[in-house]
Amino acid sequence: MAAETLEAELKADELAIQRFTEPTVRSSAAERMRQHRERRRNGMRCITIELRATEIDALIRNGVLKSETRNDLDAVRDAIYAHLESTLDAN
Repeated sequence: MAAETLEAELKADELAIQRFTEPTVRSSAAERMRQHRERRRNGMRCITIELRATEIDALIRNGVLKSETRNDLDAVRDAIYAHLESTLDAN
């Protein structure tokens, strides 16, 4: 009888461990809020900006963006970061 009770307790413990170790599924809204809060804690803000073609041309002229990557959003974002860091001297 004691062995059966011990076995039942072990199974209950295993189920409890599984509940805590399984990844939590978050809705997309909850994930956006989590990222927003994490950025705030790190002193960051997320904004959306519109760039003119002439502004992208200026990034290319200033050497922070390669001409062939002018339509690559990741490359443009990185170029804007580089421009801000060099002009604002921010780290």
